[in-house]
Amino acid sequence: MDILLIAGLWLETSVWDNVADQLEGRGHHPVPVTLPGQGDGNTSATLADQVAAVVAAVDAAVGRPMVVGHSAACSLAWLAADARTAMISKVVLIGGFPSADGEAYFDSLPVQDGVVPFPGWGEFEGPDSADLDDAAKQAIASAAIPVPQGVTRAVIRLADERRYDVPVVLVCPEFTPSQAREWIDQGGVPELAKSKKVSFLDIDSGHWPMISAPAGLARLLAQAAES
Repeated sequence: MDILLIAGLWLETSVWDNVADQLEGRGHHPVPVTLPGQGDGNTSATLADQVAAVVAAVDAAVGRPMVVGHSAACSLAWLAADARTAMISKVVLIGGFPSADGEAYFDSLPVQDGVVPFPGWGEFEGPDSADLDDAAKQAIASAAIPVPQGVTRAVIRLADERRYDVPVVLVCPEFTPSQAREWIDQGGVPELAKSKKVSFLDIDSGHWPMISAPAGLARLLAQAAES
């Protein structure tokens, strides 16, 4: 199966290298998606540009791909499901939740000179980064790409309620499936509360399992693709 891999903020496609190798070894075809503004030097990129890149990858896939979003890019995966409902087999969300229609893509960190830079590890103390050693943290921070304001401050627009028919798998790294279910049941994640089929997979990692636990993450993604 084609598995589209969408990285979260500040990350480029190389963050998926180890996971992609593992998925290939399991007989799947991983496709890391290059996002405008995250690795291509386009500092004027918009969220619409990123959505277009993901949708183009869906259109180019063989069969009905599984679309995987990490962190903030969970919303990108969900926007792709909204745009190509019948063409996607499943959406996998890693360490994040899709924003609802009318919400900002990501507005919790300040814009500096038209971009949102990586804020440093103080923002991610605790379970998010507890499984990363100093070398891994330094590597992530040094490679982090400031994300254009046109991406982070854009407003989410969803239109096709058939997206709720697309199966969703939530991979839970720094939080547990029980916590995720509680947040959904309490109304904190309205898009998933309306989804007709949501399942949960647990992984013992922090917020970046593609870096700290690539073999385990690849195993879960293969499991999701094959189930």
